[in-house]
Amino acid sequence: MEQADLLSLYDAKTFRRGAPHDAIDRLRADGPVVFVPEPSIGDWPAGPGYWAVLSHAETKHVLRDPATFSSHVGGTQLRTPQDPTDLAFVQSMMLNQDPPDHSRLRGLLSRAFIPRAISALEAEIVTRSAKLVDVVADKGGCDIVGDVVADLPVAVLASVLGMPEQDRGLLYDWSNRVIGYQDSDYATSSSFDPAFGSEMARAALAHRPKPDRSGAMPNPRTRAGLADMYAYAHSLAEMRRDDPTDDIVSLLLAAEFDGTRLTTEEFETLFFLFAVAGNETLRNGIPGGLLTLIEHDDQYELLLEDRSLLPGAVEEMLRFWPPVIHFRRTATREVELGGVTIEPGDKVAVYHLAANRDPEVFEDPHRFDITRTNNDHVSFGFGAHFCLGSHLARQQMRSMIGEIIDQLGKLRLDGTPQRLESNFQQGLKTLPVTW
Repeated sequence: MEQADLLSLYDAKTFRRGAPHDAIDRLRADGPVVFVPEPSIGDWPAGPGYWAVLSHAETKHVLRDPATFSSHVGGTQLRTPQDPTDLAFVQSMMLNQDPPDHSRLRGLLSRAFIPRAISALEAEIVTRSAKLVDVVADKGGCDIVGDVVADLPVAVLASVLGMPEQDRGLLYDWSNRVIGYQDSDYATSSSFDPAFGSEMARAALAHRPKPDRSGAMPNPRTRAGLADMYAYAHSLAEMRRDDPTDDIVSLLLAAEFDGTRLTTEEFETLFFLFAVAGNETLRNGIPGGLLTLIEHDDQYELLLEDRSLLPGAVEEMLRFWPPVIHFRRTATREVELGGVTIEPGDKVAVYHLAANRDPEVFEDPHRFDITRTNNDHVSFGFGAHFCLGSHLARQQMRSMIGEIIDQLGKLRLDGTPQRLESNFQQGLKTLPVTW
């Protein structure tokens, strides 16, 4: 087992060059679970190492057993917050909770996603996708990420969250700072102009953290690191409690589960989940799917000839280019997994990137095939934490890619795409194309 292959999973710079599928195949040949060291890299200090789960079966096993593989103990990111206050804050988020606490918040959230609200959002997704593509249709070329795709999830999320239209650019900066904190282009993102925002936005921006003397921002996965976002979420919750509408935030704040309602503090952490996860998954997934299509000309031609293949094509895009590379759990007891013994307190990271190309489950796994059936990818997770927004994510992918096919036809690369430097999100910062 080569040390370079192990480190390729851990080093964010790897993914700026491309996903290390060859290394994963070599590692998986030695066993479905491997131990990855955590040496000091850049601003990251050395860590204790973690177990990387590279098979489909073991990934599902971990995700369906929160009692053994906890989201709560150390959170779901590779790095455990060292400050007890920061750790407690991370643990309060639904993403980092185990049943029964997770079940309560998920139950409240499920009640907000009622069919009426989802139907209204689907209509908006279709309309916005068509307009965004129409704006560039006569230009003959653009950066498909910045000029077309990036605004769709932001606009839909602004509707979900009941945010004033002029404030939606805040979502772009917040998610950049969280997901792109390893990337120098994104870590200090501050493109939103407060002059065009609401009074609520301007008040929140007074809390925006600033880089220190070395240019480093505070950890965005702490309350201090996103103080402006939490200030905005607090004000939004107060506004919607006083003046509810038919948006999902108002429904969420009014929902009851086992006789309880959401507290303002709980809403603030759910807002983080919406603002970041709901944005970045699509902003990375749609361009990633399009790049995959461009790189596989035969499949592109097939989709152009038969539009009915689009739903299956989207599933194959998600399998081939999962926006989330991995999620971490912490073992609560000694357990055997994939032929290795994992001790209590050990970190365990399930790699969606690897599970989606496990040859035990997917025939010819490195072949991009939009006619593939029984596509059991895990890009939206599995088990208790399966993504509640998966339906809306699929709808956005189908609508945007469908509009690009209908209005622009066949895209061609017009330069080198820029990949995100991150070992957590597989993303594209730019995708220059012509048609």
